[in-house]
Amino acid sequence: MADLHVHRDRLEIHLTTAEKMLALRKADLIVPRDAIRSVAITEDPWIWIRGVRAPGASIPLTLAVGVWKFHGGRDFLLLKGKQRAAVVIDLEPVEGMADSEFSRVIVSTQHAAGLVEALRVDPADAASVDGDATF
Repeated sequence: MADLHVHRDRLEIHLTTAEKMLALRKADLIVPRDAIRSVAITEDPWIWIRGVRAPGASIPLTLAVGVWKFHGGRDFLLLKGKQRAAVVIDLEPVEGMADSEFSRVIVSTQHAAGLVEALRVDPADAASVDGDATF
């Protein structure tokens, strides 16, 4: 299972070696906090999948790891299991940066509520946060 690290300025998704191989990806995902438009918890992440897998690995309703392309962009999925909640993170381009790599990131995790709470910290309150959160 990937490690999720929430920092004041970014969300880091550290993929395991197996997840990198399945996603055909060399690097971990780093999402700037400024790019996060919305965060939601879903009990059925499979209905959020849009587009076609390219590149990545998929076993219907069991495993989805990698990039899914659709008409409006690309999503990154890291879904495992049938009974696990997931966090849906909608992204938008950040001013001064090139277009974001993904439009949406969907990650299944046992700590969905804690992740959503950690991501909802207002930038004005970020200075008062005692360190970073890891899930």
